[in-house]
Amino acid sequence: MDTVLIALAGLMGAAGVMLAAAGAHGSKVGMGLDSAGYLLMIHACAAIAVTLATRGGLALRPLGLAATAGFVIGASLFAADVTMRAYLGHRLFPFAAPTGGTLLIVAWLTLALAALLRR
Repeated sequence: MDTVLIALAGLMGAAGVMLAAAGAHGSKVGMGLDSAGYLLMIHACAAIAVTLATRGGLALRPLGLAATAGFVIGASLFAADVTMRAYLGHRLFPFAAPTGGTLLIVAWLTLALAALLRR
């Protein structure tokens, strides 16, 4: 499971760089793509860090895995919604970006709980 999460983080990082570049070099079409790209890159790093912290015993494993999954799913939902709006003119589904953002907040709180309960 750890290797799958790290591989997903790698894909998130690569997609984040592409979206940030598209946002930097695009015109109106690129609106919001840089933010989506940065969000993916930040949470890719977080997913790797939490996976390694969980493996190293610094976070309670079930909650650490849940936090990592929340980073991957939440950032992906947010970025996919922003990208679809920029390129296709419609959303992934109603409230996809806010759902992704809320999931990211919950994932960060889950990480805090995972570390505290491990103590």
